Amino acid sequence: MVIAPHRTIIYPDSDGQPMADNTEQFQWIVLLKENLECLFGQDANIFVAGDLLWYPVEGHPEIRVAPDAMVTLGRPKGKRGSYRQWEEDNTAPQVVFEILSPGNRAKEMIRKLQFYERYGVNEYYVYDPDDNELTGLQRGENGLEMIETIEDWTSPLLGIRFLLTPDTLEIYYPDGRKFLTTVEFNQEMAKEKQRADRLAAKLKELGVDPEEI
Repeated sequence: MVIAPHRTIIYPDSDGQPMADNTEQFQWIVLLKENLECLFGQDANIFVAGDLLWYPVEGHPEIRVAPDAMVTLGRPKGKRGSYRQWEEDNTAPQVVFEILSPGNRAKEMIRKLQFYERYGVNEYYVYDPDDNELTGLQRGENGLEMIETIEDWTSPLLGIRFLLTPDTLEIYYPDGRKFLTTVEFNQEMAKEKQRADRLAAKLKELGVDPEEI
């Protein structure tokens, strides 16, 4: 009797596709991923990733997708080459985001929707920055169902607020702070420092040492 050799299954860490097709799509992906990291930075059991391959079924490396951004509640932070669900207490990412670009085809987006619906995503958000269109779906009795009031919507799982203005999409933390790019954040920090410096100067004029307050 000949015993067949054990076959090692490879789960690639890359699908060979670029993270983004253009600078605007890349900026939105980074904005989402970095602000979500900040939002859950103090919770060791919330995993946030961007453009990471998700394999939901062991033994089937062909079944995979790389959301632009995803959040998995209940899984520890840490480095991963890919998200292999069977190694993650079989926990699927609950919230995923996709940022559209001119290169996204309808067939591809339908495939992703079917994937997310089948493998357990609870909230799915798609933003098209070119047309300023936001689509949201939430899991209901019949799978992922369209969110009708998406123009001013708060994610039940994440607590973040989506506000679709005539010009762009604005996203807010649960405490009301706006999602900022790194440049915008640095600008805000510089303004705060200028205000603090002016206050310190005023206090010194009044004979008060700011260091003693």
